[in-house]
Amino acid sequence: MNQSELYVSLDIGSSCIKVLIGEMNDNSLHVIGVGNVKSSGIRKGAIVDIEATVQSIKKAVSEAERMIGMSIHEIVLGIPANLANVQHVKGVVAVNREDREITDGDLERVIESAEVMSIPPERELINIVPKQFIVDHLEEIKDPRGMIGTRLEMDGTMMTTSKTILHNVLRCVERAGLQIREIYLQPLAGGYFALTEDEKNHGTAYVDIGGGSTTIAIFHEGHLINTSVIPVGGDHITKDLSIVLKTPTEQAEMIKIKYGHAFYDDASDDELFEVPVIGADMKEQYSQRYIAEIIGVRLEELFELVLEEFYRMGLQDLPGGVVLTGGVSKLEGIGQLARHILQTRVRLYTPDYIGVREPQYTTAVGLIRYAYKEDVFYGKIGDSHALTQMVPSDIVTSTKKQKQAGHDTTTDNKESAMTKAKKFFDKFFE
Repeated sequence: MNQSELYVSLDIGSSCIKVLIGEMNDNSLHVIGVGNVKSSGIRKGAIVDIEATVQSIKKAVSEAERMIGMSIHEIVLGIPANLANVQHVKGVVAVNREDREITDGDLERVIESAEVMSIPPERELINIVPKQFIVDHLEEIKDPRGMIGTRLEMDGTMMTTSKTILHNVLRCVERAGLQIREIYLQPLAGGYFALTEDEKNHGTAYVDIGGGSTTIAIFHEGHLINTSVIPVGGDHITKDLSIVLKTPTEQAEMIKIKYGHAFYDDASDDELFEVPVIGADMKEQYSQRYIAEIIGVRLEELFELVLEEFYRMGLQDLPGGVVLTGGVSKLEGIGQLARHILQTRVRLYTPDYIGVREPQYTTAVGLIRYAYKEDVFYGKIGDSHALTQMVPSDIVTSTKKQKQAGHDTTTDNKESAMTKAKKFFDKFFE
């Protein structure tokens, strides 16, 4: 197994924290480890309890480690789109070499030049994604390396987020004992692979319905152009069911998953089930159609909020329609209801990989595939040190003593791979 092609993604969600270990080989993903635990300390996509979140991350990491018998050190981190901002940026540099051939160094410099634009002190840069490169006024170049020119320009997209949100996420990752390989905005990574090339080019809304919130990302001409978060998700449906049926929250969640239906007209009157009542030694009987009305009302409200966001973003038409994903999108009938409310084409997306054929894993899968795509483009394959073989505790203790005595067993290559993560942590925790 080639470690240079191993990636570990961390998706911190309101309802679940997912850790995925994947092996990439020639653009093919093979999932070899999965950790999925109920999250604590997160509300509506934002961290509200550092210690509870850290413990949830550790549990998810431990689950994934046990599946493959290896320790996780380095992760690809997804940042939620809460308070994220997407804006156009431009970089310009002169080509360095005497023969005027554009190199990796020129590519790095032109992207860095786009970062010098003023960012408010309360915000932090997450990603800059090139849209096109321009060599001596020749436009629409995807990769200028190897070309001859004197002036290199880049049109790109800058994504920033609240420094507080990023600070809290990084703090949790650090306290969970993990290093960061790369950081990406969650809907950028998830949407990039959930959508087809035509959908990304024509104009499509990627809608990820999670437990505590719903993320909207608009793709056009191949790139993410806008994003928004609605603080309504599957947990609200569960709460509604719990209140109306007078049943414990855990039972309401089980009922939603096992019997839930989003579209009242297609729900069954014949499918019956019993529900325990809080504070009573009795059970009530309900039909699928009865709870479909409860679920449908909440989802109608959600899709109407999605429509309002479309209008706020100035979207008059979506030629590519809407692509739905996230844990809630697994509900029967949700596609029909979405088409009815949104009045456009709606497609459901579920990752097609063994072990993660569930829409709740879309972001975790997208993070791995997006990181691999970036590594291939920038020639960074082989830099990963995501995993190491698990060793007995006495060996770990011995290693720690060697380090304390001044004998660092970490290789120079590994130190180099951690440079980017160290920059993040040094900035916030120095």
